[in-house]
Amino acid sequence: MMERKPEWLKIALPKGEQYFKTEELVETRHLHTICVSGKCPNKAECWGNGTATFMILGEICTRSCKFCATITGRPHPVDWNEPQRLADTISNMKLKHCVITSVDRDDLPDGGADFWAKTIECIKEKNPHITIETLIPDFDAKPELIQKVIDARPNIISHNLETVRRLTPLVRSRAKYDISLKTIEIISKSGTVRSKSGIMVGLGETEEEVLQTMDDLLAVGCKIMTIGQYLQPTRKHYPVAEYVTPAQFAKYREIGLKKGFRFVESGPLVRSSYHAEKHV
Repeated sequence: MMERKPEWLKIALPKGEQYFKTEELVETRHLHTICVSGKCPNKAECWGNGTATFMILGEICTRSCKFCATITGRPHPVDWNEPQRLADTISNMKLKHCVITSVDRDDLPDGGADFWAKTIECIKEKNPHITIETLIPDFDAKPELIQKVIDARPNIISHNLETVRRLTPLVRSRAKYDISLKTIEIISKSGTVRSKSGIMVGLGETEEEVLQTMDDLLAVGCKIMTIGQYLQPTRKHYPVAEYVTPAQFAKYREIGLKKGFRFVESGPLVRSSYHAEKHV
């Protein structure tokens, strides 16, 4: 049985002309967003402000993490027209900053790295003054694949640890904690883009484990971190162990900044792309 959510997790309902304009653009251009696929609680706020986190390489993921609402299965063939449609849509929306993520494509020899590079290049060509954050898969921590995204020169490359080391095998399917750390380290050591990562809490982790995760990220050069409440998408997904209080989120933010992070976004409804424009 899914536990009743506390008052601080109330989600805004869709409203306003801008929200429906964003919705129409996404649908008519045949694009995908993690806002929809991931059942993000901030969809109404972000779409109401005329922004969205776009998801490339289709909407079907090759992995089946127990926390994620994205569809799992055999993906459709890559649509090489998608990068240009996305670039045109971003131009139409007059965005100054955009966030791009993707499903995992373990079915592709390069995990989709070439497609990632093409997408970033198309966006920049059509929108020369935009800043870009990319939230990438781990690419199995293969330097040559991650480098393709780095060489396309987004402003920030993010890869989420998702949870603490102990819980990783319980909630992530193929992904491994140390592989994710290695991916973040490769980004950090590039010296050309900033690295970023995020975790969910409320999965059964302890405060000590969260603080250790902070230390692990700092050790690989990551200076931007997000911490948000895990929300069970359906009854079939991993259960919520705890609804973490706003006070505890504030404590995590304070500790993270003292430890050396440049930015820590920490709150019940925080997600990877929340206030992303501030991190550039």
